[in-house]
Amino acid sequence: MRKQDFTTDDHLYLQVAGGLEKMISEDVLRIGDKLPSVRVLSDEYGISMGTAFQAYYHLEGKGLIESRPKSGYYVRFNQHRFPDLPKMNQPAPLSHDISVKEMIASIYSDIASHNDKVINFALAAPDASLLPTAKINKSVMQALRNSKDSCISYEHTQGNTELRKQVARLSFNWGGKVKADDVVITGGCLEAITLCIKAITKPGDMVAVESPNYFGIFQSLENMGLKVVEIPASPVTGLDIDSLQQAIKKFSIKACVIIPNFNNPLGGCMPDENKKRLVDIITKSNIPLIEDDIYGELYFGKNRPRTCKYYDTKGMVMHCSSLSKSLAPGYRIGWVIPGKFMEQVKQIKRIHNISSPTLTQAAIAHYLQHGRYEYHLKNIRKALHTQCLRYLQAIIDYFPEDTNVSRPHGGFILWVQLNKKVNTFKLRIEAMKHNISIVPGKIFSASHNYNNCFRISFARPWDDEADYGMMMLGKIIKKML
Repeated sequence: MRKQDFTTDDHLYLQVAGGLEKMISEDVLRIGDKLPSVRVLSDEYGISMGTAFQAYYHLEGKGLIESRPKSGYYVRFNQHRFPDLPKMNQPAPLSHDISVKEMIASIYSDIASHNDKVINFALAAPDASLLPTAKINKSVMQALRNSKDSCISYEHTQGNTELRKQVARLSFNWGGKVKADDVVITGGCLEAITLCIKAITKPGDMVAVESPNYFGIFQSLENMGLKVVEIPASPVTGLDIDSLQQAIKKFSIKACVIIPNFNNPLGGCMPDENKKRLVDIITKSNIPLIEDDIYGELYFGKNRPRTCKYYDTKGMVMHCSSLSKSLAPGYRIGWVIPGKFMEQVKQIKRIHNISSPTLTQAAIAHYLQHGRYEYHLKNIRKALHTQCLRYLQAIIDYFPEDTNVSRPHGGFILWVQLNKKVNTFKLRIEAMKHNISIVPGKIFSASHNYNNCFRISFARPWDDEADYGMMMLGKIIKKML
């Protein structure tokens, strides 16, 4: 690759780094190989020495190469070293009551901890250092100035008009053709999901969910007196559609709740053809599909994955998302595009909380208009991809050799599968003695599976403290074998 071969899509240093990364992944450059000096790389690619240094700095940040004093840069990591993927679990084809309340409550206390001594690998939210705090603060002030009553009055039940317009504009990223009137603003994505479930089910109904699945969804289902049918999912391709079809034949399923893009906690991303097939199945079966797309914008590749809503022509997909994972977790700005169930969702929203907070809606609407959100997304995706590689390398270096781990292409969650001798709830207790917080796998299932699995978030930037935390986790795990 020479300078004249470069495209204009990315910075030059990223294109140079991408070419070198490809050579590393294809074993053209192997672990231990010395890379050209900065000067030689500059001459070979026809770029400045500053650009060459940036390319190496980028690869070093990903942990793919290392700098050795007075010697140069060397390859230190190859993706062929990744551990095996977690094995796909086959939950029993039964409907389940849900009971992990006490366990979840104890874990929430750790997740919400503001104790600076805790190395928090449990929190599935971006670190504040990755967020445009100063720009959001300016948008808050501007929202107050622009409001006739300083945002002290109730907002419309459906949500701030400008914010709904901005959400509709964001739908272009996944090919959506959405109008502001199609959107209902909610207090985060979980409220959006809960409103949808309430709109289409009654106590005792059965709801199909992926297994494993986000424990907040299980809590919501339990609170409404619903039963779950767990459908196996792959850490690569997500929900097993054949298993869902079998469950639909066996059970009277009233709704389906899935996370198609970078599932929490497994990390799988459904191929677009699978999404289309899923929408066809639920449409023919007249089963509403509640889609949680909260991680969809945090992809590591070139293109955003499609949503199930993209393939929906009958209004059967209730698309839920939020900005909690990408912009402002504490502002609790979410939304639902409920399709044919709009009136039911709006009615439940009115009963539930009248409207979402006025100030945060106005502030985020202003930020989306003026704050260069797409530029922020590009930066946070790059940072999370780098952090993902760092955490994967730590698992390889510190955990037992028989450890399996997911390899997500977006989001910021890893699913770790250990030897069956390890109980990860006991692991969590031992880890907390060292001020290290993780989330045990048992709470991601209603059938109490995944006792030897746990979720770890790589939303925390990699530093010496994170390295220490991963090293200590590895030591604790090895002692439990």
